[in-house]
Amino acid sequence: MPLKVNADEAANKVPGTVAAMIVVKRTGGQVHMISGRNFWYHEEAAKVTAECKAQETNAEDPLFILYTSGSTGKPKGVLHSTCGYLVFASMTHQYVFD
Repeated sequence: MPLKVNADEAANKVPGTVAAMIVVKRTGGQVHMISGRNFWYHEEAAKVTAECKAQETNAEDPLFILYTSGSTGKPKGVLHSTCGYLVFASMTHQYVFD
């Protein structure tokens, strides 16, 4: 599956929307890189420190948006808050794994 080709085609359908793409080298195959937009993961990762201090957030701060097409075929986004999602994930882990 040509993931990079597919990602480029999708990004080109909405010009100006995608500022950067991180590309992970997996197969050793030829990959067309677009200067200024595509960056190799291993090169970018080598530029940063492994230390990442925790950032204090409010309970209702957004954590992520999960998109699904559902049964209508129209994208819908569900916004998960920081505290709500993490508390549920922790509780699920506690009860499932005892």
